[in-house]
Amino acid sequence: MYKKHKKDKRNKIIIISIFIFCIIVGFIINVVITNRQLTIFEKAIKDSVLTVQKIISYPIDLVINKITENKEKDKMYDEYLNLKQEIANINHYKLENEELKEELKEMKKLLELNNTLHDYIQFNAVVVNRNLNYWNDTITIDKGEHDGVVIGMPAVVGTGLIGKVISTSTFNSTVRLITATDVVEKISVKIQTEDGYVYGILSKYDNETKTHIIEGVSLTDKIKNGSIVTTTGMGDIFPAGIMIGEITGVRTDTFDLSNVLEMKSKVDFDSINYVTLLKRNL
Repeated sequence: MYKKHKKDKRNKIIIISIFIFCIIVGFIINVVITNRQLTIFEKAIKDSVLTVQKIISYPIDLVINKITENKEKDKMYDEYLNLKQEIANINHYKLENEELKEELKEMKKLLELNNTLHDYIQFNAVVVNRNLNYWNDTITIDKGEHDGVVIGMPAVVGTGLIGKVISTSTFNSTVRLITATDVVEKISVKIQTEDGYVYGILSKYDNETKTHIIEGVSLTDKIKNGSIVTTTGMGDIFPAGIMIGEITGVRTDTFDLSNVLEMKSKVDFDSINYVTLLKRNL
């Protein structure tokens, strides 16, 4: 009986407390949101409630803002990584595009050259190997005996003469470049002047200055820088009229008996990808 009375009393207290709490909350809400003129007591309550609300809401808002900020940072970082990858892809495509443009330009020059060499059969080939230790000496191409390539065939690119075939296998050939340091065969050339042509011998290559030396030119021959140098066709090796380069310097030999000419090729020997081999059409 006593326990039941005690339990009823506790329930009444809880109900009364809830009722009083609801009245107070309702009063506070009414004071906070009302637009009427408040009493001094009501003003104090309203200010106190709003102050407490600010104190409580500040750390909550701070945490929420930090969470939102971190999410935005993560999103921005992901977008940055995606953008970085896209830029890398764009750079890759730009480099690939430039390389394809250069290859296309080189092939166009080869086609133009092929049209001028009607008396020769042309074998277009691709460079498949180049030894770094002998970079200026030889290149290997993907045409060989099976394709009709023979030793001695001249090799050219769109901008001029590069050398000749020195060895062949069934499906590949080796071309010795005119920039090789061990070139033993001299090439007969002609230099265009105002009065016609002057003849000389392309003898050696200076790897430091990237120039060829032309010897056997008379002191009486007046040659200017920029004069065009081409093959003469003499010796039955190189066809006549193939571009070799331009004169870049004129000096006399050690004994002042003849002119020594310096010539620079228009061929970029560091970037040879395609070549044309020439065979006389008998």
